[in-house]
Formats: sequence, structure tokens, C-alpha cells
Amino acid sequence: MFGAVPQTGSRRTLAPHPACGHLPPKGEGSKAGSSGTPAPHPALRAAFPRRGKAFAYDKKGVTQLNTEKVISRDNDYILHTYARSPVALVAGEGMVARDAEGRQYLDFTSGIGVNSLGYCHPAWVRAVAGQAAALQHTSNLYYTEPCGALAQALCARTGLDAVFFGNSGAEANEGAIKCARKYSVDTYGPDRNKVITLVNSFHGRTLATLTATGQDVFHHDFGPFPANFDYVPAGDFAALEKATDADTCAVMLELVQGEGGVVALDADYVARVAAFCREKDLLLIVDEVQTGVGRTGRFLACEHFGLKPDIVTLAKGLGGGLPIGAVVMNQKVAAHMGPGSHGSTFGGNPVCCAGALAVLDTMDEAFLAQVRERAAQLRAGLAALPHVQQVSGLGLMVGIELADGIKAAEVRAACEREGLLVLTAKTRLRLLPPLILTADDVAAALATLRRVLENTRS
Repeated sequence: MFGAVPQTGSRRTLAPHPACGHLPPKGEGSKAGSSGTPAPHPALRAAFPRRGKAFAYDKKGVTQLNTEKVISRDNDYILHTYARSPVALVAGEGMVARDAEGRQYLDFTSGIGVNSLGYCHPAWVRAVAGQAAALQHTSNLYYTEPCGALAQALCARTGLDAVFFGNSGAEANEGAIKCARKYSVDTYGPDRNKVITLVNSFHGRTLATLTATGQDVFHHDFGPFPANFDYVPAGDFAALEKATDADTCAVMLELVQGEGGVVALDADYVARVAAFCREKDLLLIVDEVQTGVGRTGRFLACEHFGLKPDIVTLAKGLGGGLPIGAVVMNQKVAAHMGPGSHGSTFGGNPVCCAGALAVLDTMDEAFLAQVRERAAQLRAGLAALPHVQQVSGLGLMVGIELADGIKAAEVRAACEREGLLVLTAKTRLRLLPPLILTADDVAAALATLRRVLENTRS
């Protein structure tokens, strides 16, 4: 579709694509540690040769930026809804991001699971730049080639039948809820509209998806909430049976609860839920916003469970860095979604779809086998680190439970100072590296984590 993709291990020898013009020419830059921060890990120097200080390109030419200016401007004008680190990232290549002073970071966050092919993957850049130069947007009143091609590819990869495109994971989950209720209301009448989700789930921040989220911490101050959602503990099948009544239309699951602590569901429990849904004609919705598109070493996490749901939602890694969400469904559900039943101005945007096609074209079985291999290496290495009590999750969706009173947030901050970007989820450290990582990337991250943990005190 987009030509041959370089082998994973060769990406760092590639020159940036011309479309990545934000990468400035090489220069002296600032000396490592000149601002009082530690020098990057040696592995990072080899991976991403130092370039000059960061520059922003605009119509007037080149304007020098620095972290202080970037942060100050954001704090003045952007709503303070994020607890941000004092880092201003300006460029990236492969696994490595660079800040405004030229300091490099090995990125094990991938924009919270979004940059599935890392930064500025050549095939992705070519696809996005080429489509942007041809047709950047049209309404869904007209057809575009990338939208249909992506839908066809997703149906082929998932075994489902039809797709609706939105712009985010929350939109995809909102669409899935609407599809489930439409099927059920058409089939059984207007009262059959209750959706059951799991305690500790996370499905988004719109009012409906926030209501579907089974965590009280996200609910404060935003009521009243849409009606007819219920929550049951993960793994408790008896509770699910009890919560199901004549008004229930769907069960919605994350197979790995990401924001809930990176905890995978038990396979036997998932099988019982799927059989129960088939028996009662409850639609089974699987939220694969974070687990999908190769994150677990299979295209869908469903594949690990032998699961074929009625609806799957995708987002995050699908676009490779551009905003996209997808509701993928079987024909039973699709038959009830006619003109006017749902819509999106930007959904199916041709540039975003072109980027997503490049992602899917890259993720052949050999690529996914490498993801599984690197995941096994990473998980084994993490289990051997000091103060690590448990490694949870699935594939390259990794949770780390720390022992001895060590706080994940403090470890995250220390890793950042050492040039490694990681995340947290509740009390656990969380890793979501780009899926292109090599054995050397894993070794470098483990070395940094070891240093940090050895020097961390409870």
C-alpha cells in the first residue's frame, strides 16, 4: 500500500523525511548538563545524535524557543487541566524525543499509547504528507479513498463488518453505546437501554463515557449523569448476573484496565461473560482504545481471549499520532445505524485515515512477533529489578507495582530527570513504549529504571 517499510532495527540510520522540517540542522546546541540536569544515557547519544537548540518555524522565519518560554506561555493561555512535567518537547525521531534545550529522552510513553510507530516514522510521514498535499478534508457527504480503504482494512483485521470513524477514544466509546442502544431499542423496545461496565474501568471524559467509567474519582462535580449505567466488580460473574435485568442491552469491557492500574481480566471470566451475552442477546462491547492496534502483541487484545465481540472501539495507536477513533461492529448492529443516527464533522478525515493505513500496513505478523518478543524481554527484565513486586498488563501495556513504600510518581519524576519518559496508573508505574522498540531500547530503559530504583528510598 505504501511501499516497503524499513526493518525495525534500521530506523535510526534514516534521514528525517523532508516533511519533518521541524528538525533543525545539526549544531553545537547546549552542553549536556549545562542547566544543572544530568546528561542523557549513553544509549541515547548513539540513538539520536545531538542537534542544535530547538527552533519553531513560522512564516516570518525561525524563532528560537526555550523551555521556560514555552511553559510560561502555556500557563498563561491554556486551561490548567493537566498536571504537566516541566518538559517542552519540540522534536522526535524513532524512540527518542528532544526538548527545547536539545536534551534527549527515551520515550516509553508514546503519547499515552498513541505514537505506535514512534516519532516521524518514514512510511507514516510519507502517507500523511502526501494526503495533506492532495486533500486535507471533506465532509462525510462525499466519499474519499483513504476512509473506505481504512474501513476495509479494519474489517479484515478484526473479522467485523462495518466501521464508524470519529476523532478519539471517548467518541468511539460514545458511538458504541449509541449503537448498542439503537440495536436494542429497535429490537426489544425503548426501555432496554442499560449498559453494564466494570468497577475501575475508564471509557472517556464525555458525559456518557464518564458515566460508563467505573471510578468515582472521575465523577466528582460533573453530575447529573446520563441514566441507566451500572457497575460490577471485574472478575465477579455472579455480580454481573445479578445486575442484568430486562432493561440491560450491553456489557462493556476493557480486557486490560489501563487507568484502573494496568490489570488484565481473567480469561475464564471473559469467556463466561461472552457466553452470557450471547445467551441473553446482550451486545458485548470491548473497549480496545488502548489495548488495540498491536499494543498487546496481537492486533486486538480480543485475540488473546479467543473473543469475537459485537462491537470493538479503537483509537490511540490507530492514527500513529493523529486524532482518530473507530467503532467497528458486526452486521447485526450495523443494520440499525442508518442516515442521521450518528455523525461527525471530522470523522474519517482523509489525512488521519492515510496515517492509520500506514500504521496498519506496517503491522504485519513479523512486526507483531517482534512486539511479543520485546514485551517478553521487558517484562522479564522488570521482574528482576529491585523493589518490583509485580508486573501486570499484557504485551507492551505494562504496569509495575512497587514494594517497600516506594511511590510510582516519585519514580516517574526521577526517570524523567535521567532521560527516560514513563507514566503512572493509580499506584503503579506504567510503560507504553512505541511498538518499534528494539532489544537495545529495552536494555537502556531497564538500566535507567535499575539506577533510579536502587537510589530510591521509601
